[in-house]
Amino acid sequence: MDSPANSQKTVSDDEEIDYSIKPEFYDSDLDVKDELWMVKKRDGRTSDAVLSCPACFTTVCLECQRHEQYVTQYRAVFVVNCKVDENRVLQHNSTPPSIVGKRTRDSEKQEAGSADGERLNPVVCSTCSTEIGVFDSEEIYHFSNVIPSEP
Repeated sequence: MDSPANSQKTVSDDEEIDYSIKPEFYDSDLDVKDELWMVKKRDGRTSDAVLSCPACFTTVCLECQRHEQYVTQYRAVFVVNCKVDENRVLQHNSTPPSIVGKRTRDSEKQEAGSADGERLNPVVCSTCSTEIGVFDSEEIYHFSNVIPSEP
């Protein structure tokens, strides 16, 4: 039986790669192409942030507006990778906007039934089903459980 010292020399993958040939999946212009795609998607409009799901980092919004008072909350009309849970209706009863979309006690957010509150549907990430905000009766998404990044 040969010992490891007497066996044939093992060739690493690095020694088999020809670096003089451009890699098949490399695109040096990818950042420029991505930026042009984003400009086209926004159609000249600006955004305060690009929002991602906190659990799986899937992009959920490319164009949003930050809340004036609660800087960790955003609102948007156009979203991606989101699902509105139409089976659940939440009741917003004059509670501060800081808790919209967060899990709260039943006294603060109740199932639909009260006449004096705004009806909200939970919004979840379509990739991992994490609750990331709410959808109101005016068809505006309000995000509170998201990760913002520079637009």
